[in-house]
Amino acid sequence: MKYLLIFALALTVACGQKEETPLSWKSIEADLQTWLIQAQDGDTIAIPEGNFMFENPLILDGLSDVIIKGAGMGKTILSFEMQESGAEGIRAANCKNLVFQDFTVQDAAGDNIKITDTNGIRFTNVKSQWTGEPSQENGAYAFYPVLCKNVVVENCIAIGSSDAGIYVGQSDSVIIRNNEVYHNVAGIESENSRWVEIYANNAHHNTGGILIFDLPGLTQSGHTTRVYDNDVISNNHENFAPEGNVVAIVPPGTGIMMMATRNIEVFNNRIHHNRTIGTALISYVLVEIFGAEEGSQLDSANAKVNEEYDPYPNYVYFHDNEFKNKHWFPTFENDFGLLFLRYFTFNLPDFAMDGIWPEDEEFVMCLQNNGEFNFANIDAANDLEGRSTNWRDYDCEYGVIDPIYP
Repeated sequence: MKYLLIFALALTVACGQKEETPLSWKSIEADLQTWLIQAQDGDTIAIPEGNFMFENPLILDGLSDVIIKGAGMGKTILSFEMQESGAEGIRAANCKNLVFQDFTVQDAAGDNIKITDTNGIRFTNVKSQWTGEPSQENGAYAFYPVLCKNVVVENCIAIGSSDAGIYVGQSDSVIIRNNEVYHNVAGIESENSRWVEIYANNAHHNTGGILIFDLPGLTQSGHTTRVYDNDVISNNHENFAPEGNVVAIVPPGTGIMMMATRNIEVFNNRIHHNRTIGTALISYVLVEIFGAEEGSQLDSANAKVNEEYDPYPNYVYFHDNEFKNKHWFPTFENDFGLLFLRYFTFNLPDFAMDGIWPEDEEFVMCLQNNGEFNFANIDAANDLEGRSTNWRDYDCEYGVIDPIYP
């Protein structure tokens, strides 16, 4: 494999710097973009230690087996705070087997890193963030692989996204592991993706910790997801998503939310101190009721609903999870929170389901070995008239899903 070292760039950073003097911001934009344009399949592009400012996105297209490598997460920092054109910080498309590792990317006008139509993508030891206070002016996604296959996001950090810190959409064969996500609207979101493993992550101080969603009008429906061994702790941040976005419906204080997806196994997670709801299992029908205002992202999605879209979750096995909640009241900033406040005051549900089921298909959802927890079926299908707190109605074993990567 050819190894590209940016000697001149390294010298630019190193010369004239005293060891005790912090690195100043430098521009290597023209040189680095040239390396990317001239890169050949199999190249490694090494970015030296330093703080680098960019005005335009870095773009890769049609490459195979290329590694983009910094000197370390806290040592190589790529900032797009002064971005003048484009939306993404780093954008790659139509590639195969890309690796990004050992650097920080921050403050892009849109998404920090967006990868599309790529088979084989690995993020390792990358921090992707928006600095400053969380804001709806921040970009939507810190990590944004969409329409991809064989995706790995590991040992990464995502901060400040106005949608999702780590997002994977309409993709197949995905591993999201050993990451830390905080101060995002959604910490981790899998949307319309299949064969997904989400494990050993620390999702804390987001609006919602982990979301598994299926929306209408996209290229594929999602299924077969395992969520396990995660810490989903104190996801109580205010929701700062732009008005009309899908994740704007997520109540502050949400641990895990599953919507309109199927063949899901959730186990061995620590779901603690999420003030509104530890875990929610809902249909897209409920989302339409609460969130589909005219002109919103949901309203646009609703227009694409067809007979092929299934708005109901099904085949869910939720077992061996641990719940704790030190909070007495849910959020007052969201309709879901107000509903729980009215009907479950001082007894907030750790696990809640909306009670809207398919009429022509058996509904399968099993709860086992989750210790002492508060359960609620709000029976939204019948205007909450048949709401129940008896989880024993769902005391069954659905069966474990085989590991996606044995």
